[in-house]
Amino acid sequence: MLTTITKSGLTATVDTKGAELVSLKNTATHREYIWEGNPDFWGKHSPVLFPIVGTLRNGSYSYNDQTYQLSRHGFARDCEFELIEKSPDEAVFSLQSNAESLKKYPFRFELQLSYTLTENSLVVGYKVINNEPFTMPFSIGAHPAFAFPQPFGSYALQFEQPETLTSFELENDLLSNKTNRIATNNGILPLTYSLFEKDALIFKKLASKAITILENQQPLLRFSFGDFPNFGIWTKPGAPFLCLEPWVGYSDPVDANGELVQKEAIWLLDAKSSCSFEFSMEIL
Repeated sequence: MLTTITKSGLTATVDTKGAELVSLKNTATHREYIWEGNPDFWGKHSPVLFPIVGTLRNGSYSYNDQTYQLSRHGFARDCEFELIEKSPDEAVFSLQSNAESLKKYPFRFELQLSYTLTENSLVVGYKVINNEPFTMPFSIGAHPAFAFPQPFGSYALQFEQPETLTSFELENDLLSNKTNRIATNNGILPLTYSLFEKDALIFKKLASKAITILENQQPLLRFSFGDFPNFGIWTKPGAPFLCLEPWVGYSDPVDANGELVQKEAIWLLDAKSSCSFEFSMEIL
């Protein structure tokens, strides 16, 4: 089921499957900012990644001497969320653990996604609630794809802070020990498909908490992600989109021991507590 919110000339549409943003449109200019989801390239728009980000070594993890299977990026993106709050400019969706999820992830949780339109921005909030009387390990991340109607070389990324970009290479979807230094020109990274020949760019840490997409050297959209410690950037060579991905966590390293509570960059949420993360897309 699709849910639409509007404010000040912006319209956002969210699918209850995966609580996935499928459209962010300027109704005055008819400009669509979110990738259409053409399956010839990539059939999603902006999936939520939970309770893991990326890939587990051997597709599994251990917890309390039991082994569990979890596919890449977890299961939330394929689940039906419930719309629990709705106003003209805001919608809140909820996913709660159930018998099926407990087979893959043995924790009673609630995941809430909120979408709020302001004058010129869409603010996306994640709230993770631990309903267990013990610590719950998890990762969470966003994966929004932005539509690039112009040739890919017309675009660049402007980082908020001076950056020494160090990207970790993937090896069979796992984090290797190999890194690449990526040069910027006064904080600006021109986009080329060659950057993504070895899959995503993965940054364990950035100085910046905002990145601006430039189109023909003009600011198009400012993406702010202050609550997220890790970041990925991805496209497929030849595809007319780019994903900006704020994460809490990332794929297992190639030598991961498989213990969930020891997983690199895992978040440990205290018993009977919650935590929140937020990012925004400001139309410029």
